[in-house]
Amino acid sequence: MTDPFVLITAGALGLILGSFLNVCIVRLPEEESVLTPRSKCPRCGRMVVWYDNIPVLSWLVLRAQCRGCGTRISVQYPAVELAVSAMFVAAVWRYGLSVTALSAAIFGFTLLGIAVTDARHFLIPDEYTWGGLGLGLVLSLAGGLSGFTMALVGAGTGFGLLYLVAWAGEKAFKQEAMGGGDIKMMAMVGSFVGWTGVLLTLFGGALLGVLIFIPLTLGKEKRLVPFGVFLAGAAAITFVYGPAIIDWYIRTLVAA
Repeated sequence: MTDPFVLITAGALGLILGSFLNVCIVRLPEEESVLTPRSKCPRCGRMVVWYDNIPVLSWLVLRAQCRGCGTRISVQYPAVELAVSAMFVAAVWRYGLSVTALSAAIFGFTLLGIAVTDARHFLIPDEYTWGGLGLGLVLSLAGGLSGFTMALVGAGTGFGLLYLVAWAGEKAFKQEAMGGGDIKMMAMVGSFVGWTGVLLTLFGGALLGVLIFIPLTLGKEKRLVPFGVFLAGAAAITFVYGPAIIDWYIRTLVAA
């Protein structure tokens, strides 16, 4: 059983990094630095002082309003902070203090950033994809040469498959069928879940898209599809339950 102090520490770290992720979500699509300047109200320009920037607590104390002009502060901020905190706690609770827990935390952090950014801006910044790919490959070294090879093959499979789908879609429909961000995202995903995980993520992402996005847009005008949102959800499920799902599928095939 994991020490409660370790879980509390993981949760607190998650809140802090969740606050940083909010900065990334807002600034990366605008190609702005995530380090400087300090955060400010987009309406009145008032700089956010440290005591108004405490994760979740400040949002509650301020009643979701800017101290200077009363502009509403989006619920996205505490939601992202709490989500990252919960993921960090879950990673440590499930995997203990291990490289796997670290991988789960970093992977979840990156996927959440991709999902929220893509939902808001229909864009997946390279900082998530290439940065996540680099971290995935580095973390795979904990598994030795075989672990690194599996991550490398997974990254190549993810990139290659999505590139092929994008190329075929463009040829068939005479227009861009998939953004470059999705392609690079799957390279990152492959470095964490391997080539079999890439296949499961693509299937799961397509399934989630059909079940969630299509019903919400029936009868409405044509809209862009933030496919990264569904790929992120499927990738998270694959990381945690992928081996069990694949094992179940193989046993089902054999039994049939």
